[in-house]
Amino acid sequence: MRIGLIGTGRIGSFHAGVLARHPGVDTLVVTDPDAARAAQVAGRTGATAVASAADVLGAGVDAVVIASATSAHAELIGRVARAGLPAFCEKPIALDLPGTLGALREVDRAGSVLQLGFMRRFDPGYAAARAAVRGGALGRLHTVRATTSDAAPPPAAYLPLSGGLFRDCLVHDFDILRWVTGREVTEVYATGSDAGHPMFRAAGDVDTAAALLTLDDGTLATATATRCNGAGYDVRMELAGEQDQITVGLDDRTPITSAEPKGPAAPDKPWPGFLERFAAAYEAELDAFVRVVRGELANPCDGREALHALRIAEACELSRRERRPVLMTELAGG
Repeated sequence: MRIGLIGTGRIGSFHAGVLARHPGVDTLVVTDPDAARAAQVAGRTGATAVASAADVLGAGVDAVVIASATSAHAELIGRVARAGLPAFCEKPIALDLPGTLGALREVDRAGSVLQLGFMRRFDPGYAAARAAVRGGALGRLHTVRATTSDAAPPPAAYLPLSGGLFRDCLVHDFDILRWVTGREVTEVYATGSDAGHPMFRAAGDVDTAAALLTLDDGTLATATATRCNGAGYDVRMELAGEQDQITVGLDDRTPITSAEPKGPAAPDKPWPGFLERFAAAYEAELDAFVRVVRGELANPCDGREALHALRIAEACELSRRERRPVLMTELAGG
């Protein structure tokens, strides 16, 4: 199989390594606006570097992986769909609902495949949590607590392009909340703090955020995030039911220290970032994509899933700005 890869930045470079090692991928064709970076990745992985996305599409590829800058995702999804090729795209499709809906219409018109990169769906811990909830092991679920904490802030130049903390970071929590519980969010109430580095205020963003989400069966969920967790990269989900409760993301590298005398000490090697924490999940989602292209597997994360998660993020941003609860029915695209 010949795979095209558009974008060779941090995540694109990682994907290139995964695809180059995959036994089902014979040829990898890569491109990036930074030609030197694309050439470097090609040299390291044995791929062929070409000058543009058009060259990728003209190289006889069987499918395309999109790992470009977020601002290019929607346009590239449309181009790949019109070429009649399956696409895997990193989240998000776009930073707004109109852009997302437009790209999805392109995919629908072409009748092509679009798989979204919500890698947590391929993490064993989240998969086990889903099985426990769906199988009734916890009893009636009453509370969910999700958190995503980055070890260090991104570069200041990234913030105005990110879409903000809810769309860029917490969107993963919103997606995995739906996937694990099988429920939909009906109402949100969100807030945020920009009390940290001035670059967040300059970008109109927040460095820390919290949302209270009501699910359609009455379950209450909280989702919190921060860019400033110096202890390390911390992604967890706690699910509590009337019979039992479980936690995802609690292991010997979780950057948390118990204050109890007999509690666990700080980890020797806390998770430094998302690539390390979710490396296996990233590999699994690309393996799934190869199998989807081959016709061996149904699409495990259709583009519509990105729309659902983005709508929740949009509702949270609206709630934060207007300081009020927001019903999901207030947003388009439902």
